[in-house]
Amino acid sequence: MENLVQDTTVQKPKWIRVKLPTGKNYRELRTLVDKYKLNTICQSGSCPNMGECWGEGTATFMILGNICTRSCGFCGVKTGKPMDVNWDEPEKVARSIKLMKIKHAVLTSVDRDDLKDMGSILWGETVNAVRRISPGTTMETLIPDFQGLTKHLDRLVDVAPEVISHNMETVKRLTREVRIQAKYERSLEVLRYLKEAGQNRTKTGLMLGLGENKDEVFQTIEDIRNANVDVITMGQYLQPTKKHLPVKKFITPEEFDEFGDFARSLGFRHVESSPLVRSSYHAEKHIH
Repeated sequence: MENLVQDTTVQKPKWIRVKLPTGKNYRELRTLVDKYKLNTICQSGSCPNMGECWGEGTATFMILGNICTRSCGFCGVKTGKPMDVNWDEPEKVARSIKLMKIKHAVLTSVDRDDLKDMGSILWGETVNAVRRISPGTTMETLIPDFQGLTKHLDRLVDVAPEVISHNMETVKRLTREVRIQAKYERSLEVLRYLKEAGQNRTKTGLMLGLGENKDEVFQTIEDIRNANVDVITMGQYLQPTKKHLPVKKFITPEEFDEFGDFARSLGFRHVESSPLVRSSYHAEKHIH
C-alpha cells in the first residue's frame, strides 16, 4: 500500500553545507583537546565553523558544568540538576587556553539559577585566571541573563573582558516558546545595563528560521541597537535533535544580507549575518 504520510520536515538547502575541518592548527588543537579532555562548546555544540575558528586560534569554553537549569527549546545542552561548582575550573580553563595557544577565547556557561550568585563569582575568577596564566589572550564572555540582577552583572563588568555578550536568540513573540524561562525585555535590559555600567564592547546574537517574520527581525535589530549594543550576529537555526524545536524556514543568503545591511545602517560596529554564523563566529574581529 502506498505511504500517504507526508514528510513535513523542511529540506536543508545547498547553502547549509559545511566544509570539513582541516589544516595544521586545527589538527594540533584537536590532538590537545582529546589528550587533556578539554571541554569546548565547539565540539559539544557540533559547531559548523569549528575548523575555521580553531584554524584562526579562537575557541569557546563552557564553564560551570554541562547541565543547565533551564530548558530552552533550541539548545542541545542537557537540562537537570547541575553538579556542585568546581572551584578549580578557572585554573583548568586558563591552563587549557595557554596550552592550546588560543589568541582569543570565548567563555560561555550554562544557566545556574540554582546558585545564590548564579555562577557570577566563578565567571569573574575565570576571567582573572586567564589574564594571569595566558596574558596575551583576549576574551569574550557570553553570559546568561543572571535573572537581570545587576550585582551579578557588575562582577563581569569589574573584570572587564574585551567583549561581554548576551544572546537575545529570537524575536519578542517567540521568546517564551524558544527560551522558556527567559524574557525579551530582561535580556535587552541586561545588554543596556552592561553598557551603562562601563563595559567597552557589548554583543548579542539571533537565530533565524524559528517562525519569525521579516518585520519582527527588523524590529528586534532596532531594539538591540537602541540598547547601545556594538556587535550583532545572525545565523540560521538548525535543530539539534528531533526533541528540539523544528526549523520552520531556511532563510536565504539574500535575506541574511538584507538583515545585515539594515543592521549596518543603524550603526552597529560589527555585523555577521549569514546562514552558518554562530555567536562566536569571527569573534576575534569583534574586539576592535
